[in-house]
Amino acid sequence: MDLQLAGRVAVITGPAKGMGAAITAAFAAEGCRLVLAGRDVAAIEPVAASLPDSEILITPCDLTDAAACEAMAAAALAGFGQIDILVNVAGGSGPIGKTGWQTTPEEFDEIVRLNMAGCFHTMRAVLPGMIARKSGKIVNVGGTFGIRGRAGRMAYSASKWGLRGITKSMALEAGPYGININCVAPGMVDGPRFRTKVVAEMAKRLGISEADAVSRHAGEYALRRITVDQDVANACLFLASDVSRQITGVDLPVDGGWAAL
Repeated sequence: MDLQLAGRVAVITGPAKGMGAAITAAFAAEGCRLVLAGRDVAAIEPVAASLPDSEILITPCDLTDAAACEAMAAAALAGFGQIDILVNVAGGSGPIGKTGWQTTPEEFDEIVRLNMAGCFHTMRAVLPGMIARKSGKIVNVGGTFGIRGRAGRMAYSASKWGLRGITKSMALEAGPYGININCVAPGMVDGPRFRTKVVAEMAKRLGISEADAVSRHAGEYALRRITVDQDVANACLFLASDVSRQITGVDLPVDGGWAAL
């Protein structure tokens, strides 16, 4: 199926690694012009270099700084003239394995500021242009722990629940202008963070091997397999395209059947 994304301008936050890099490559493969935003520009440059046939603008942006997000949007408009798509990938995991009462106020504030305020700032920065053109797609990458909750991940779960509220409220507000705003909610995604943090913590806590910890995670899902980066990228492409023209304000779990079953 042709998603008809060629030539559209897509702003992607957190494109330097993991699912962010996979999402960037997926949008490039569809012919999008890309604005890649993040704090560490040097980390983004290899991703851009791996896509030599794409039009790419790299812009520094601290998502927790509203003024920096406004400057990023201005740079995108100056470079490409419009913003058709925003994909908010950047985020953090927060403390792992801590109860709510063990979590420090500083840890809680940090992850909420990044995962919630970061998306709010970028959405606020790009929406005026989308509203003026009466067209736009915004995809926020949330997480299934923001749908079901998770012991030992209270701060992260809270931040992703909050992101769902931002997504749904702004979808209602922007809908009359022809703008779709949705949330992709990955489950555990295989990669360095999953292997070195989540798997390692479970293996240590339960006294099992890391291979057994991976199997335990997979066993929680209906499809008995761990999500990979490309699964998330495909969901983002779907929600950023006109194939999903009548879908807005939804949480789309990409988790092999955990949150919704």
